[in-house]
Amino acid sequence: MDNDFKLLSNSYWDVLTKQSIDNLGITPEDGINILKAKDDDTFSIINAAYRVRTHFHGKKVRIHILQNAKSGECPEDCNFCAQSSKNSTSIETYPLLNVELLVEEAKKAKASGAWKYCMVTATRSPSNRDLDIICQATKRIKKEVNIKVCTSLGLLTFDKAKRLAEAGVDRFNHNLETSNQYFEKIVHTHTWDERWQTLTYVKEAGMEICSGGIIGMGESLDDILDLCFSLKSIGVASIPINFLNPRPNTPLEKQPTVDAFFGLRVLSLFRLVHPDKDIRAAGGREITFRTLQPLVLYIANSIFTNGYLTTDGQTSEMDIRMIKELGFYPEVN
Repeated sequence: MDNDFKLLSNSYWDVLTKQSIDNLGITPEDGINILKAKDDDTFSIINAAYRVRTHFHGKKVRIHILQNAKSGECPEDCNFCAQSSKNSTSIETYPLLNVELLVEEAKKAKASGAWKYCMVTATRSPSNRDLDIICQATKRIKKEVNIKVCTSLGLLTFDKAKRLAEAGVDRFNHNLETSNQYFEKIVHTHTWDERWQTLTYVKEAGMEICSGGIIGMGESLDDILDLCFSLKSIGVASIPINFLNPRPNTPLEKQPTVDAFFGLRVLSLFRLVHPDKDIRAAGGREITFRTLQPLVLYIANSIFTNGYLTTDGQTSEMDIRMIKELGFYPEVN
């Protein structure tokens, strides 16, 4: 994705590195410079991000495992999602798993080297019955398994958020996905503002906010910047950055995959804007970066392993080997 944007000096990236480490912040103009940089500048940008990453996180890597706790038949119409009932995909569908299975999968995640176990349901919002099961499972996991717990259950009320927090959920994931302006082109059954409201309830209930987005849905550079700075304003703890893996029979099935060098600059942008946060290379990592995957760890301190709900990914064994061969090491609880 080479372009005609000016090649910037190493001293410029050094200034951004220092500003990020000192928590002085970088500007949207700096963000545009990162995103529009020439491919020849990308390794200088990665080096800047790496210096920030190691300053705040050393060489630790947090491994996260997703559990598709309730699959498919979601009433929402997200254009990117294979689990939407509006899209004629051929994924496996099933109701919410029972408590025993959810706890057992948490134990398997821990044995695979996971730092965090995330239970995800395909739904607009959790029913009271589903919330009962998730809360019961969380209480047992916190008692029986030494692992962080995250849930991703759709839109919340404050009361539902409070129940999850009281059950022991550490983080709640609800991705903003893209900018406020572009969101209505991707989702029509709920609004960006409703997602934002859920994040405020999560914060008020005392859980950490996990929220990120998807790159490659046809958004502009300004949309990426808006997402990045919106997440900073609400105070996220964890940011999963997904790269669109176009799913057959969804409205975005013909979208091209994200260019690897551009993807590395996007990750670097989020690292420099959110220097001390948990930046995660999430869905689409394998198909976007291919043989360049190891470079991701010089920017992100966190990855998903063993797949992404309805798509395959690298195994935990492969990821742990990659982590160790690079001189990093998995973080443990």
